[in-house]
Amino acid sequence: MAQSAVFLSGNLLKHITVMSVTASVGLLALFVVDLVDMLFISMLGNAQLAAAVGYAGSILFFTTSVGIGLSIAAGSLIARSLGEEDTDRAREYMTHVMVIGLIFSILFAGMIWVNLRPLTALVGATGEAQDFAVSYLQIIIPSMPLLMCGMVAAAALRSHGAAKLSTMATLTAGIVNAVLDPIFIFTLNMGLEGAAWASVVARIAMFSTAIWPIMNRYGGLGRLSLSAIKIDFRPIIAIAIPAVLANIAAPVGSAYVTRAASEFGQEAVAGMAIIGRLTPISFALIFAMSGAIGPIIGQNFGAKKFNRVSEAYRDSLIFIAVYVFIVVGILYLIRTPIADLFGAVGIGRELIFLFCGPLSLAWIFNGILFVGNASFNNLGHPFYSTWINWGRNTLGVFPFVYFGAQWWGAQGVLIGQMAGGAIVAIVSLMLARHVMSQAEQLETDAVKKPRFHGHARDFKIWNQRR
Repeated sequence: MAQSAVFLSGNLLKHITVMSVTASVGLLALFVVDLVDMLFISMLGNAQLAAAVGYAGSILFFTTSVGIGLSIAAGSLIARSLGEEDTDRAREYMTHVMVIGLIFSILFAGMIWVNLRPLTALVGATGEAQDFAVSYLQIIIPSMPLLMCGMVAAAALRSHGAAKLSTMATLTAGIVNAVLDPIFIFTLNMGLEGAAWASVVARIAMFSTAIWPIMNRYGGLGRLSLSAIKIDFRPIIAIAIPAVLANIAAPVGSAYVTRAASEFGQEAVAGMAIIGRLTPISFALIFAMSGAIGPIIGQNFGAKKFNRVSEAYRDSLIFIAVYVFIVVGILYLIRTPIADLFGAVGIGRELIFLFCGPLSLAWIFNGILFVGNASFNNLGHPFYSTWINWGRNTLGVFPFVYFGAQWWGAQGVLIGQMAGGAIVAIVSLMLARHVMSQAEQLETDAVKKPRFHGHARDFKIWNQRR
């Protein structure tokens, strides 16, 4: 496995830009496919189908978040090992995360599959829309282990700085899905189930494309050893559990928002579903940054270059602010064509117009949360991201959405969702600055007390004892 600690030198803003832009290409492909899915389903002329996708999206968001949490563990441990110039250890970590994640995802997917009807009811689905949502999910959920393995492999590639190879995995999945969608939905007359099968094949393509360079360029998988997996289980779980818990928080908040919107009818649910697919396309670069900034911070933390860790965080926030202002301006200019494209009417159209305006400037705060969580996960404080995410998706969602709905109706659901995130983001910013300050102090103290030449965790233990 080749040495790939490429982020220890060079311009940090350039690293951030290259990693984010490259990663966003693959993510954008997947997000565009999701949006096209919604467009195709809207063309079938049944409002219940569009609502079903909205309900199913809340459940899929939940399962995908588990995969994201496991990939965070892999990316963090691999990046630190590379920063410490231990490439063999990096390979071992990737192998062990893959095995542990595969076992867990099989069990988790099984639990979700047998409880689909009560879970869809929990997010507000009823009647025909619930039936459609359940049939859609019954096809997709069994492919969760493939998605998880693909996400872990892609995270490993990003940790090596191989952003283009990681992007190829998601880009391939997007292309496969985009090609198969119209064939399955219309040509084969499979309707909503056709969209589900297209997604399954796309997940197979993603896994295959991500694992190939791991096997052929980065030394492949390590030798399977039960004793070695047991040894690594604790450090993997120490990051994976808080990361999974942190990412599960988002679908909990999303499910509550979907349920709140359902009180205003299927048009409102369909409008929120369209916004849910428009959002990641519009802010793909911010979604990509959560994975892009982690390896940069992780490698520099592993190499004990704490000043570069702080600089990377600061440059990321500048990058986010500029990007969001540009995107919001574009959304405002094309808000009418967007609503027309999906045939949105009534409350659904009003929600789209509300989103495609100044309200979306609140995505600056979501960007702060994403970068903060990536920083905490790679600086040895994964539970910070857990508490921040749960705060964002409980205290930052429930009261704001509830009272927003009471005061402004369906539009208040969206306003409340955005407003709550701003407050939690400020807390995240303050906490991140504190963590960065501690890291820089460790670097100063390490120079004064040179006996600390070991693993980065030695500094953490020493700091705790102080």
